[in-house]
Parts: sequence; structure tokens; C-alpha cells
Amino acid sequence: MKAFDKEEFLEKYWRAVLEQQADELPYFFKEDACIRWHNTREQFTVNEFIRANCEYPGEWAGEVERLEKAGDLNIMAVHVHTKDDSLSFHVVSFIRMDGDKIGAVDEYWGDDGPVPEWRKEKEIGIRFPESSEE
Repeated sequence: MKAFDKEEFLEKYWRAVLEQQADELPYFFKEDACIRWHNTREQFTVNEFIRANCEYPGEWAGEVERLEKAGDLNIMAVHVHTKDDSLSFHVVSFIRMDGDKIGAVDEYWGDDGPVPEWRKEKEIGIRFPESSEE
């Protein structure tokens, strides 16, 4: 029997989120897990989170860009975008494990976009590649 691989589990979790797999998502959570989206100050039960994620209009794609671990807390940075690339976001998820299931998620969503004009005018900062592997 294969030992529990937290990183593989979390990668599969995000794949199920991106593919809006309503039938697969409950598997990843403890029944009483709490999911919070801090940008909009919303808190969801597992079932509410699945509805919000899977009933959202459009088809999604994306990739996990980074996973850091700190004890039972996993910090993930994920690029989420529509398949037609009309919308793009970066998400930071703080995922607390409770045994081999997710016990809590705190997420912060940010819209991707151009550099604001005021920073262009000040000629500060430079654009970096989308991926650190480029």
C-alpha cells in the first residue's frame, strides 16, 4: 500500500477544482471543513464551495506554480484562467490538513492584468517572465 503523499494529493485536489469535478471534490475534504475566500469575505461549507466552484460559468484551466509546506499547513500558488484566456487570476491557498483530508482552506484571489499606468510613468519595476522556468 502506497504511503500518503500530501503533495500528490494537493495537486490532484487542484486539478479537480480546475476541471470543476463536483463528484470528485468531496473526497478531498473532511466533512466539516471550512473554506474562506478572503477577498470577498465569504465562508463556505464543503458543499457550498463545490457549488460555487462547479457552477461558476465557463471552463477553467490552470497550473500549480508553487507548493510550500509548514507543518500541517500547505501554501499553494496557482494560476487559474478560462480556457479561452479571457480571464486570468493568481490564487494563494493556505490549506490546513487534518490527517489525510483538507480541514480548512483560506484563499486569496488576485486578478491578473497590466502594469498600472502610475508605475509605468514612474519607470519603476520590470516585467518578469510568467514562469520562473522561462
